[in-house]
Amino acid sequence: MLISEVSQKMEISIDTLRYYEKIGIIPQISRTNGGVRNYTEDDLNWINLAKCMRQSGLSIEALAHYLELFQQGEDTQAERLAILSEQRETVLNTIQQMNDTLELLNKKIDNYETVLKPREEALRQ
Repeated sequence: MLISEVSQKMEISIDTLRYYEKIGIIPQISRTNGGVRNYTEDDLNWINLAKCMRQSGLSIEALAHYLELFQQGEDTQAERLAILSEQRETVLNTIQQMNDTLELLNKKIDNYETVLKPREEALRQ
């Protein structure tokens, strides 16, 4: 699959795809004899992982380290699992913080609608 097709399918810019490959957070993409990148389904899986991990806040360095460990083979499974588990905890903490914020906002909106809005309307009369 060509880089333009991957860009569109994965909703990620061509420049970002090239950058991810350059800095080592996705594996080197195979190329045709003419030097054109030729993405496989495995490559798309790596891109999806990189995209998700970056959105979750995982650093580029940690993601590159994860790829290095993967390429070293099965002996690194425990360390890779630790990276993923740590990131899951980070995401869960972020979700909890966002839920707390949402709860506060809901209370503020409810307070506005049940207390403040009727008072404002009474003042207009």
